Amino acid sequence: MVTLRRSALALAAAVAVVGSLLLSSPASAYSNAFFHTQSAGNRGADVLALQHLLVHRGQSTPTDGVFGSSTTAAVRAFQTASGLGVDGIAGPQTWGALVPQISEGASGAAVRALQVELNAKRRLSLPVNGIFDAAVTSAVRSFQTHAGIGADGVVGPTTWRNLVWHYDYPDFAAGICDQDPDGNGTAANWATAAATAQLEQAARSFTGHGQVPLGDAGFEHGGSIPGHSSHAVGLDADVWPIRTDSAQCTAGRITWQSATYDRAATRALVQAIRAAAPGHVKLILFNDPTLINEGLTTQYANHDNHLHVRYCERVHPNSLYVC
Repeated sequence: MVTLRRSALALAAAVAVVGSLLLSSPASAYSNAFFHTQSAGNRGADVLALQHLLVHRGQSTPTDGVFGSSTTAAVRAFQTASGLGVDGIAGPQTWGALVPQISEGASGAAVRALQVELNAKRRLSLPVNGIFDAAVTSAVRSFQTHAGIGADGVVGPTTWRNLVWHYDYPDFAAGICDQDPDGNGTAANWATAAATAQLEQAARSFTGHGQVPLGDAGFEHGGSIPGHSSHAVGLDADVWPIRTDSAQCTAGRITWQSATYDRAATRALVQAIRAAAPGHVKLILFNDPTLINEGLTTQYANHDNHLHVRYCERVHPNSLYVC
């Protein structure tokens, strides 16, 4: 609890650190894109792309978007074969060794990885069939233009890095409702692929109490969000406490002191969030003293009416987001 409280109190310091890492405007892509580290417990489009790339490199792993023991073993085998440090964690060096250069006419698992990333990061519906055809080339060129890199339709290390870095948009059919308490609209719903998928999984497993209200997560390319002191690196998301009438998506936001606050259901939501991302929830800020005493949430000023979920990666340029 002491460590969590210290981490929470360091939130204000995150603004200065993040400011040195991110562009100030969400209108242009990130100038220092990096490969998001994926490891055991992660899930989402980046994990699925990683699995397809491992298959492309001759490794055996499920392609289910969940980083389980088989994927850890496949990463370790690839690292051994490639002369890399063997830890089972897909960090920047492992990603860099995995990604090939591909272009129109290519086929196979690496193209499936590309299609998965384009669908997730650009909200497309390309068939994930492993065929690099004209439609894929067009989508690649569009992304390259969007990211401010050479739009040649060839997918090399720079394009892969920008694709993996780019944020993902949540599926609101997963038991999530979109809320906008700070006036940032749908533009602030983006987060890393892992954070997005982990929150979706938590919402899917949280049943019997209504939908999970999502406030702000992040802008498409990071950066400061009005009304928030963090939420700048795609690993923070706000959700609302659960009401006894399960009407948190329609009847308005409450605090933990409200008569309609459902502590048991909110506890279940917190547990679902943690279970959906084992080892990848840095902290959850929420001021219910009972949940704090149970070690489930951490006290922080102005967090009476929402839960601030901070996800983390095993390797990240900002130490506040390192698991």
